This record gives sequence, C-alpha cells and structure tokens, in this order.
Amino acid sequence: MSAGLSFRPARQADIADILALLRDDFRGQGREGGDMAAYDAAFARMQSGPDAHLIVGERDGRVMATYHMHVMYGLSRAGTTRAQIEAVRVSADLRGQGAGKALMADAEARARAAGATLMQLTSDKARDGAHQFYVSLGFTPSHIGFKRELS
Repeated sequence: MSAGLSFRPARQADIADILALLRDDFRGQGREGGDMAAYDAAFARMQSGPDAHLIVGERDGRVMATYHMHVMYGLSRAGTTRAQIEAVRVSADLRGQGAGKALMADAEARARAAGATLMQLTSDKARDGAHQFYVSLGFTPSHIGFKRELS
C-alpha cells in the first residue's frame, strides 16, 4: 500500500510544505525555522547539479512526504556509486499506511537509475521506530556516524 502517494522532484513552491514535515518531528522542532532566504538559497544550490535530489510525495496536490538523495562517487568498495538518503519524513496522518515503504521504494528506484549500487542513510540515534522500519526494509545498521558543527 502506498497511501496513494505519487513522487516527484520538489519545486520551489514546495519548500514551506517540506519545512512543515521537517518541523513535525522532535528533532526538527528546535532547528528548522527562521529566514526563508536560507532555505531558498539551499534549494537553489541543490538544483544546480545533477547529484542532489529533493523528492516529495503528494496526494491530492498536498505534499505529505519527502526525502533528499545525494548520489556520491568514490574509490572505496571498487568505486561504488552510493545514494545517501537524508531527511526522510512522512506526514503523521499517513504513518503506518505504507507511505514510508512507498517512499523508500521510490528512493531505491531513483538510486538504481542514477547508477548507485549501494543505498545508505543516517537516522538520529533516538529514532528507535525508524531504525526498526529501516531494518525491516533490509538496511543493516553497520556504522556509527559523527557530526561536528562548523559554525
């Protein structure tokens, strides 16, 4: 079941809806907001190259899901092309209805079309439910991630 979503590349007009999805989350509540110019500039940067993809899932013209995929190239693993998935969000009223599975299936199809042979994602360590969901889709919790603010 896909919760009736169709997936497409995000448009400038979707930014407010995407931000609403990011804020509808215990982590996003405190860090998303403020000057829309920063979000507009980030969206423009994402549109300037072929390897960043901001995708939305919509139903009846309403944005109800989103993810960001970045295609990365490297030498490790015999030059494997990777698809890094970030900022996965599904509207609270769609959770448990197959929307997340549909979203991740869309991400996988786009990753394969971009030549990726490995799909990876990060998830906040406090998101136990999300971790169980990703494992149910065949992801393996194989690494520990680190971040450092550069501000």
